[in-house]
Amino acid sequence: MSLIRRLFSWKISSPVLSGLCRSFLWMLLGAFVLSLLLWGSGLQEQDLTMYTYIVHGIAAAFGGLTAGSRASSKGWYQGGLTGAFYGLIVLLIGFLALDSAPEGIDFLWVLAAAGIGALGGIFGVNLQKS
Repeated sequence: MSLIRRLFSWKISSPVLSGLCRSFLWMLLGAFVLSLLLWGSGLQEQDLTMYTYIVHGIAAAFGGLTAGSRASSKGWYQGGLTGAFYGLIVLLIGFLALDSAPEGIDFLWVLAAAGIGALGGIFGVNLQKS
């Protein structure tokens, strides 16, 4: 029993890295829900554009929340870094998978993800103090 506790009780010490892991877990959950929505309804893939932005916003917010709660101070900074890295990784994956060049609007989305992550980091630090 002690071995199982040791295996599943590891924590990531870096707030940004733990926030990124949490962000991608939320993104995977959102992608699963969207795929069920696509499968179970008459929607087309083009109809899900707004929902994918919502899923990415929620993922960046919860990643920033996690980074902010792991950091003892400067939650906006840790959350903003988490959101920016999340946006850049998603942009890089989209570039490599779809072979499409990044445009200006894509970098604006990275800035929006950084802002959403920073807001999540602010809430995360304040949740830790309560």
